[in-house]
Amino acid sequence: MHSSNKHRIEVLKDFVNKVDYKFKDQELLNEALTHSSYANENKRINTKYNERLEFLGDSVLSIVISDYLYNNLETFQEGELTKIRASIVCEPSLAKASMIMNAGEYLLLGKGEEVTGGRERVSILADTFEAIIGAIYLDGGLEQASKFILNRLETTIKDAIEGRIFQDYKTHLQEIVQSKEGEKIEYEVINEKGPDHNKVFYIQVKIGEKVVGQGSGKSKKEAEQKAAKEALKKVI
Repeated sequence: MHSSNKHRIEVLKDFVNKVDYKFKDQELLNEALTHSSYANENKRINTKYNERLEFLGDSVLSIVISDYLYNNLETFQEGELTKIRASIVCEPSLAKASMIMNAGEYLLLGKGEEVTGGRERVSILADTFEAIIGAIYLDGGLEQASKFILNRLETTIKDAIEGRIFQDYKTHLQEIVQSKEGEKIEYEVINEKGPDHNKVFYIQVKIGEKVVGQGSGKSKKEAEQKAAKEALKKVI
């Protein structure tokens, strides 16, 4: 951390209250909340950014969720456990957990990323959540990281186990757009191909007037989910 940046130290103290974990090494938290775009714009001060912590946090997250599901769902087979885990650790779920902590507000971002809505971008928020996990793991060990993960993803885990998530991209998209500016989301059939018994639907999803995703499927519902999944990668 840049030694003269007293304001940054105060900002990090504020964020620690949201994380509910007290860091011994504050620099790890600062690194977790530093995006590569900021480091690239501030090369002269040799700024560390969060991609290495994200790499570590991704693995810690996977083992913690796997361990929890293995021990709590004794009648579930490997395939079912894999599906449930995938819906818990997917990008929209992690981004949502970041948003609840307002992690985007505390990020150090490059100016270009800032003006294009980086603080609210799903991919950046999900990566930040994993980086925070990595930082807690290094600072306090697996037990503390596990406590943070299971606390922050408690509702998501419950919904996934009870089958309420199962990669419901439409709901995730709705929640993220509403939390930002409340623009209208609209799904439109743009094409249909094939005979009635084997039809393929092509659907696009718009936020306001902007097309943000397209998808195809054997039903309108499937096509809408695929369009929403694509939109989640781009939505800002």
